[in-house]
Amino acid sequence: MPSSPASPHSGSTPTGDHDTAPLKDAFHPDLPDHPEGGTSLPLRARLHHIRADDLDGDTAQSGGMRRFAAISGRSVGSERIWMGQTHVAPDTASSNHHHGASETAIHVVKGHPEFVFLDDSSGTPEEIRIRTSPGDYIFVPPYVPHREENPSPDDEAVVVIARSTQEAIVVNLPELYVLDTTPTDSSASSS
Repeated sequence: MPSSPASPHSGSTPTGDHDTAPLKDAFHPDLPDHPEGGTSLPLRARLHHIRADDLDGDTAQSGGMRRFAAISGRSVGSERIWMGQTHVAPDTASSNHHHGASETAIHVVKGHPEFVFLDDSSGTPEEIRIRTSPGDYIFVPPYVPHREENPSPDDEAVVVIARSTQEAIVVNLPELYVLDTTPTDSSASSS
């Protein structure tokens, strides 16, 4: 089988006459995240490696859960996405909340968290509970009030969250309510 040319991330040495140092790139975990003396590249001109033990707990919170930022405007200069983890302790429910204009995608990593919201499609508001398992995904549209619960008496639930805003928007609420999605007169189209 013919050998393929060395890829830029294969650890090979360039063949040009002017540079014989090994190539360095963001695909090698053995390379330092920040060269000695820092980097002259702006945040948005380089790849970033956020290690599991470098997650930032200084983010918007709701009672009963703990959020940790990984990818954010502050950590990497992102402008349209926020990503991190949420941990829900055993036998715990979060506060009721929504995430403003942000779309939220959730991937269940550990445990069997439950996601609760109100639905009034039957004419009466009814609490809907989505029970999940590791590997499942949940989508939370903007402004939809909800809460997370971990019914396990022994095991923490962990989820990975991605949002369409650069920072974690959390608006804590006293109770769940059905989001009014009826169009207003200003948004109705005229023929």
